[in-house]
Order: sequence, then C-alpha cells, then structure tokens
Amino acid sequence: MKSDSVSTIMTKNVVCVSSEQSILDVKHIYEKKEFHHHIPVTEDGKLVGMISLIDFMYNIKGAGINDDNIVYKELKVKDIMTPHPYSLTTTATIEDVAKVLAKGRHRAIPIIEKEKIKGIVSTADIIKFFLSQ
Repeated sequence: MKSDSVSTIMTKNVVCVSSEQSILDVKHIYEKKEFHHHIPVTEDGKLVGMISLIDFMYNIKGAGINDDNIVYKELKVKDIMTPHPYSLTTTATIEDVAKVLAKGRHRAIPIIEKEKIKGIVSTADIIKFFLSQ
C-alpha cells in the first residue's frame, strides 16, 4: 500500500562516495550494471551531497572511457556534487516519496535517519511498486 513505509521499497545497500574521492571512482560506479544513477556523498556516514549521472556527464567534458584522461585525476567528488540534497527520513511513506518525485525536480531521494544514509528511492522504484499493485 502507498501508506507503507518507504523502507519496504528503498535500496538499502547504498553505494556512497566521500567528497574527497576522485571522480574516477564515480566513473567506475557508473560503469556497473543496473546502477540507479544517483550516488549519495557522505562524510562519517552523514549525507552531505549527491551526484547524478547528469552532474557527472556535464563535468567530464567528453573525457570518454579512458581512465587515464586528466579530468578523472584532477576532479574530486566535491567539485561536481550537489551539496545539501533533498532527503526524507525513514518515517516517510511510499506516498510521501511518490509525491516528491512526481513534481519532477528529483529523480532519487536519499532516505536518512539521524543524518545518516539508510537507503535511496528512485523514480524507477516507485514505478515498480505501483505496477506491482
């Protein structure tokens, strides 16, 4: 039901990066199969930013797939991340998340508890949920 906790549909084992990591690490994450395309940025487990595939693509400026390209060595996660991303807590419902995502401003919502990342929900997760109903 849409009044169920968001924790029933969120991805719980979230791949995160730190703000000091190289964007080469981000590239390698995006090269993995079935990735959600949004990467939370954490410091000491606390959510401090978010990187989307669009953020990444705009900032690599056609660097291509070669890991040796200088852009992958020079840029850090902090240089391309969106700081202070919108998030919801683990008390949110599926309907709460669906309403936020339906506005079209976000494609994924990090789910936090006491400022620490607990999960992430994407538009694809919401669509799958409603199709299964």
